[in-house]
Amino acid sequence: MYQRRLHEVLQRIDNAAGDAGRPAPRLLAVSKRHSATAVAELAGAWARMQPQAIVALGENYVQEAVAKQSELNRQPALPAIEWHLIGHLQSNKAREAATAFDWVQTVDRPRLVDALARHRPTDRPPLNVLLQVNIDDESSKHGCAPDAVADLAAAIAAHPSLRLRGLMAIPTPHDDVERRRPAFARMHALFSELQAAHPSVDTLSMGMSDDLEVAIAEGATMVRVGTALFGARD
Repeated sequence: MYQRRLHEVLQRIDNAAGDAGRPAPRLLAVSKRHSATAVAELAGAWARMQPQAIVALGENYVQEAVAKQSELNRQPALPAIEWHLIGHLQSNKAREAATAFDWVQTVDRPRLVDALARHRPTDRPPLNVLLQVNIDDESSKHGCAPDAVADLAAAIAAHPSLRLRGLMAIPTPHDDVERRRPAFARMHALFSELQAAHPSVDTLSMGMSDDLEVAIAEGATMVRVGTALFGARD
């Protein structure tokens, strides 16, 4: 089941990239609220299909991710997994997040930058960081304003324990996915500006199961896919 779903998603990504004349973006499998067993099955299928690929998983909650990591670490036959935090992070969870994850995609305020930098273990590589942008200025969503990106990026770049990698966004989920295109285009413009100022920037995380084709057409370098891989959550 997971091998078939993974094949279908990878084919969608390749087709969308080909149609847009862009490189295929990385796939991030969103595993929140799915069991460690399901994660292990998907990771195994992924490693068999793409032996050279990095198996990357996205989790929304620190405690859920830590529990899965503990369970999966007892299965030595699994491929190495790169862990991404894609949910809102409270500052009081920064210590755990800085230890448990390889990437944090939802940095949106100076206090969180400082907390993650302070708590990243010195024996680990720098923590990869994306700035979450509230691109449609929605009161119900987290993320910094577009005009705050430059200052936050500079703050991240000043910490040797952090590595600025780019931007992440979740546009308004209009039923017509074409109505999301302008937000994706604005994110790409912002991403290009950030790249010009910071050579380490290489990741624009946007697009999910229902709109990844539009996101790729507008320049996504990473898409976050959950439902199309794991099925609906309970």
